[in-house]
This record gives sequence, C-alpha cells and structure tokens, in this order.
Amino acid sequence: MSKLVTIYGGSGFVGRYIARRMAKAGWRVRVAVRRPNEAMFVKPYGVVGQVEPILCNIRDDASVAQAMAGADAVVNCVGILAAHGKNTFDTVQAEGAERVARLAAEHGVAQMAHISSIGADADSESEYARTKAAGEAGVLAHMPDAVILRPSIVFGAEDGFFNRFAGMSRLGPVLPVVGADTLFQPVYVDDVAKAAEVALTTNVTTGVYELGGPDVQSFRDLMAMMLGIIRRRRLVLNIPFFAANIMAFGMEVGQILSLGLVRAPVTRDQVRSLRSDNVVADGAMGLADLGIDPVAMPSVLPDYLWRFRPSGQYDAIKESAKNLRA
Repeated sequence: MSKLVTIYGGSGFVGRYIARRMAKAGWRVRVAVRRPNEAMFVKPYGVVGQVEPILCNIRDDASVAQAMAGADAVVNCVGILAAHGKNTFDTVQAEGAERVARLAAEHGVAQMAHISSIGADADSESEYARTKAAGEAGVLAHMPDAVILRPSIVFGAEDGFFNRFAGMSRLGPVLPVVGADTLFQPVYVDDVAKAAEVALTTNVTTGVYELGGPDVQSFRDLMAMMLGIIRRRRLVLNIPFFAANIMAFGMEVGQILSLGLVRAPVTRDQVRSLRSDNVVADGAMGLADLGIDPVAMPSVLPDYLWRFRPSGQYDAIKESAKNLRA
C-alpha cells in the first residue's frame, strides 16, 4: 500500500502545492483542515480517493491525533499573519506546531516537515517571529529528525503579497508601503513544496533550511517590478515606522469596535516584523542543499498578475497573438 502523509493546513497557499506534489509522487494524502467542505478542490490532485480533506482543529489533541492515524509522515503548514479570536499566535504557531510533533512522536510517525519562516527568532520584537521560533523548538523537542523549512515571502498565483499590492494599485496614484528599504528574497511556492517533498522522500540532512529565491530586493524594488508587470505608474510611498505603528493601532481599535467585522489591513506586529530583513542567512542550508534550482520571479509573476493591468485579459490576449506572430 502507498505511504500516507497528513498535511495540516494542506488546503492553504503552500499546503495545496505540497499536497499536489506528494500525490504526484504516489503518496496517499490526508489534508487536515478546519473546513473540509471548502477544501474539496484538492481531491483532483490525485486519482479517486488518493487525496482526501478531513476535519481537524490544530488546537485540539484528539483532533490532531485522529488526523494522523496510520500516517507515515506529517507536514505542518499551519500559520497565521494576524491573531483572531481563539487563533492566537501562541495557540496556532507555538502550541499547534508542538502538538503535531508531540503526537507524531507518540504515534510513531517516521518523518515530519514543518513550514516556518525566515523571520523566526526567539528574541524578536514581533510576536509572529517569536512564536514561529517557539514552534520550531517544540517540533525539534519531540521530533529531532524533523526538517524545518523557513521560506522568505512566498509568491505564486494565489499569494497574498503581490496580488494584494497589485489590487491596491487600482485604487489611486499612490501605493503606500511600510519598510520600503527592508530586504526580501521571495521564493516560488512550488519550490517550497518541492523542498517538503524532497525532505520526505529522500535521505536529506535533517535540520533547518532557509528558502529564498535567486533575487534579493527591497520592498520598494519589488513594488516597482510588480508595477512594471501590470503596466501601472504609481508613486511607491514609504510610510515611516512610527507613523505606521500609529495607523496600525487605530486600525486594530477599529477591528475591536466592529467585533471583528472589519479586519485591520496591517497590525502593529506586522510593522515590527517589517523592521528586519527577510533573507537567507549566510551559511544557512537552503534550496541548493536540497538539489533545487529556484525559480525567478520574472518567469512567474506575469502569468498571474496580468489581470491587474488596465486592460486585463485583453492585454494577455494581445500578447499571446504577438508571440504567435513572432
């Protein structure tokens, strides 16, 4: 019988790519999510019955244990960018990751891959970064042979980064950003998925891998590249950290007063995170150590950002016709 992998958060942006790759590699895939009825799109990733979404609450021992019953490997992709209700940074990114690893060890699961973040740092001012580090520590305490994958900003068709700012560019002549000089090393989502696949299907060195693409650019330069792709001329306006912190506080108050109906587009914790560069550290193991040649942004971004151009699909059609004539 084929091996079985349980992917916690397997319908999310990164998780769905891991699920697709593991199915293609011949594994049975169990996609553990909060709302399996909204994850049915993963079923066609394999043959009938090969990929199945199931209900799981990362905050509950019994639910997590049930989801991994009989699994040969587990992958934890669960993470949040902002706390909401019971899903706090601590309960999801620290306690949740530790719970998956602890129960995996108790149930004799042989392998584990954990998706973290390059920004993980126990001493960071950001709660996001601190809980990412706590999650890693919890994983390694119970599954010392686990592979930790720390990607920089992840890009791809469903990403919440380039799509978000490309959408914002439609609203006016100014594109505001916080931390315009902060450096990033964006990595293609399928490269992250391939790293998880390699970690589970080959004999790799265990430990922490920092995943970044071939290019390191500032936030401002990334926005300039994105604007060039979508053919919009906008002023990229840097909002100073002190001003951004005040704005974020006001937005968080608005979210509380609206009982969560209005979500803060940026939080104070995200502002704190943006103070630090998000690039692969010197000497860190990375994609090359996993035998992966990273995909560059220019070869992928136009494929999904074209819809933000002033003429949208018509620009894409004209380009296709032009390429055919050439």
